[in-house]
Amino acid sequence: MRLIRHISICLCLMLAAIPAARAQFRTGVSTSDNTSLTSIPGENTNTTVQDTANVQTDTLAGFSMRRLIRGYMRRDTLTPAYMMAGAAVVPGAAQIYNRDWWKLPVVYGGIGAGIYLGIHNNVLYQQTGEDTYRMRRDLSYIGAGVFYWASLLDGVVSYQTPVPAPVPAKATLYSALLPGLGQAYNGDWWKIPIWVGGFAACGYFYHFNDMEYRRFKYLYTVGSDPSSGYVGAISASQAEWYKDLYRKYRDYSVLAIVGVYALNIIDAYVFSFMHDFDISDNIAQDITIAPAVITPSEPWIAEGSYRPAMGFKMNLNF
Repeated sequence: MRLIRHISICLCLMLAAIPAARAQFRTGVSTSDNTSLTSIPGENTNTTVQDTANVQTDTLAGFSMRRLIRGYMRRDTLTPAYMMAGAAVVPGAAQIYNRDWWKLPVVYGGIGAGIYLGIHNNVLYQQTGEDTYRMRRDLSYIGAGVFYWASLLDGVVSYQTPVPAPVPAKATLYSALLPGLGQAYNGDWWKIPIWVGGFAACGYFYHFNDMEYRRFKYLYTVGSDPSSGYVGAISASQAEWYKDLYRKYRDYSVLAIVGVYALNIIDAYVFSFMHDFDISDNIAQDITIAPAVITPSEPWIAEGSYRPAMGFKMNLNF
């Protein structure tokens, strides 16, 4: 009986909702030209897709290799994001697009020399095992990476924009390549210490937590070995607990660094996009609220007449 009662209630609710659903359509309402509106809105509209419409191009508008190649052949104009996409894969592509041909030997020479010296010193390190060759190897690879990074940054700097105002794409790339540089590009110099301080704080906590993690990891390793003769105030189980705790804090520090880096990029993009946005100090002059009578543009469905309503009108002047 309870099931039948629940089904009956649901059926009653569905029947009660039918008139409300029919109110969404205009049926039997007369207009000014004495024609009856008996069709569903939009039923008689022309929805034929033109033969020349390229639906695939509209729905798949994204990265296009064809456009990228045409841009580097100077047959099309590339946005900074497109230019950097090609430069990230092929070093020196940004200099080619900007027609800074004389910079190509510097870019390829610096990257090639760093890679060659890194491989050469790595072979010597494998043969001799001396730390001097290992340090030279690492510095050589770092030098090659610096030349690669400098080629990307130079591509953004040399990209010519049609307007002198900050461009959101360039501001985003600046902050992605060097945090704080996008804020300098936008003229927000006062924000640079904030981001530098954020990275410094995250780096400090990462170093501190990593140092404590290594310390308790050593105590746990020694305390877990009966033959080590370890005698200390912290047992192996306690050292393991602290080890896992500081490892978790170290991982959180890495996430904090990534978060600060992402916020730095977002900040540069947003404030570059809103560079021309201005509002006066007196907000009362920009926002006006007044009572108004709202008259519908179409007749009321149930009665076939216009029914005005009271409301408020708000104007925003930016």
